[in-house]
Amino acid sequence: MERGLLPPMSRTVLAVAHRGDPYRYRENTLPSIASALAAGADLVEVDVRLTRDRVPVLLHDPTLERLWDDPRPLAGITAEQLADLGSPGLRVPTLAEALETAAASGGRLLLDLDDAGPVAAAWRTVTELGAEDRVGFCGPVAAMLAVRELAPHAELSLTWKQPRLPGRTLLDELRPHYLNPPFAMAEPRLVDAAHDAGLRVSAWTVDLRRTMNRLLAAGVDSLTSNRVALLRSTIDRRAAVR
Repeated sequence: MERGLLPPMSRTVLAVAHRGDPYRYRENTLPSIASALAAGADLVEVDVRLTRDRVPVLLHDPTLERLWDDPRPLAGITAEQLADLGSPGLRVPTLAEALETAAASGGRLLLDLDDAGPVAAAWRTVTELGAEDRVGFCGPVAAMLAVRELAPHAELSLTWKQPRLPGRTLLDELRPHYLNPPFAMAEPRLVDAAHDAGLRVSAWTVDLRRTMNRLLAAGVDSLTSNRVALLRSTIDRRAAVR
């Protein structure tokens, strides 16, 4: 059996930390990743973009303005210039640094890719560090198809915003492990249909305990939250009474 990130269906639901532990540390930074893993995250979801010199780094937005008070687009600056922004302990990290930070805690990353642009550079970084078994990928169809072309055995989570499952042709070509809808769409009918098709279901981004419990009752296999400590305790509490 191939080694992978996803447990058998019979095991507990995965707790995925959204961009780290953003209520404690700035999202997509090394302290945020370390804090999320310490709080019990099974995986930490991080956003990957490219600098001007095509170095994969962690940033959700196309510009640095929201988090770093710098209006420049990430695609317009080099990795060396980016390293001067922030402070040594709190700055935009490279993907390589994030992988090393996660590995130090025995943790795993889920790389969120909005499009196919960063795929080749991200996969090259993963393979150079020997981290193939410590990452998964999530994103829309184009990005996941690009990952699948480079990495036949990578764990994929297909971000999906339609009320029905993807067509069989796409599923056969992509071979995703997860269907990854926003939490409002993860209704029991969709969850059951995905399971019948051999897919697991993740849902994002869930920060209220009552919503977590509703989705757990619907049968999801993974939840993503900005409040990973709350998510971890909710999953564990439900598992303990089953």
